[in-house]
Amino acid sequence: MTLLRRGTLTRVPPLNLGNQQPRTPLNADQAWRITAGRAAGTVLFFDFDGTLAPVDDDPTAVRPAPKALAAIEALAPVVQRVAIVSARPVEFLRDQLGGLAGVDLYGLYGLEHSHSGGETVTEPTALPWVPTMAELADLARAELPPGTLVEYKRLSVALHWRTAPQLGPTMQQWGQAQADRLGLRVQAGRMVLELKPPVDRDKGMVIGEVIREATGAWYFGDDVSDIKAFAALRARAAADPDFFGVCVAVANPETGQEVANAADLTIESPAALGDFLTRALTHLP
Repeated sequence: MTLLRRGTLTRVPPLNLGNQQPRTPLNADQAWRITAGRAAGTVLFFDFDGTLAPVDDDPTAVRPAPKALAAIEALAPVVQRVAIVSARPVEFLRDQLGGLAGVDLYGLYGLEHSHSGGETVTEPTALPWVPTMAELADLARAELPPGTLVEYKRLSVALHWRTAPQLGPTMQQWGQAQADRLGLRVQAGRMVLELKPPVDRDKGMVIGEVIREATGAWYFGDDVSDIKAFAALRARAAADPDFFGVCVAVANPETGQEVANAADLTIESPAALGDFLTRALTHLP
């Protein structure tokens, strides 16, 4: 497996993938040249936090890297689709992207979606959980200690402890207890625990559905939830040897090697992603 680190290529031991697609031995330029020949059938997927935008102590203050947005705007007309797949609500993504044209938005791990600026559609089976989530957010604000940041997203509640790392065990224990009590699902992340409805939607499912008719796809992510997206690309390639998929990790110390080890290439930051995508444009038609 070949990983891109700080502009150089480094070898790391491959993992046992069972029947899934082996990692590509190609470097980034080679992969983009292959993509150029099938650009009209290729989908580019991006996570938001930690990938397009640097993580911030205050999740409401996060802003995408300008160069990455400019590159995505240039790439959108060249490829089949560009999609942002995030834990954030669609409305938040829409505001952050500033009306970027030709981009599909999948929010809350796919519980919401909007295609090319259209209306936001919510997964119907998740809607009955809105009152539960509102009550849970109120309970979290009342019971959790100072230093906790409770992010209410209508269909999920995220418990952040970035400004108070010592609260991590307390938050995780409280969140798991509430999930068990209410029948919710738990999604771990970078100094955050998210509680969401027991609805079968995740990033891997979104990617698997979107790429059914695609000839290729790239996925860029930074967190453990993105590993399911990587797996979806590998499963598609295992089923169709003509499909070309590339998994890219945006490296960070908080997810350690887990995400990087699941990827084909790594990039060091959201700012570096902008440079990476700008170089990609030189290979595409």
